[in-house]
Amino acid sequence: MQLPHTKESPGPVVQSLEDCYTPLICPLNAVQPGAMVRIKKLPQSHELAGRLRELGFCEEQRIRMLARHSQVICQVCNSRLGISDRLAATILVETLPDYRAA
Repeated sequence: MQLPHTKESPGPVVQSLEDCYTPLICPLNAVQPGAMVRIKKLPQSHELAGRLRELGFCEEQRIRMLARHSQVICQVCNSRLGISDRLAATILVETLPDYRAA
């Protein structure tokens, strides 16, 4: 899936679940706190995607959304990572069932 972007911005910004691409694939900033997700696509900017990968935020990585305010805070590889809401809007994730609830 190709998402439009400019050199100044990492990609489109999605503000609500109504803007999701499919029921299971949504931007990270549309995920509710407490949800477990798997990263499917990082921003198209190679520099930005590379930096996120260095932090453990890579494709197919499972993460848990902890909080969503002016920043998005996720648990990634047993660490907490805070990113801007605008950056989170460019990261596509797949929702996963919460196995801890079973």
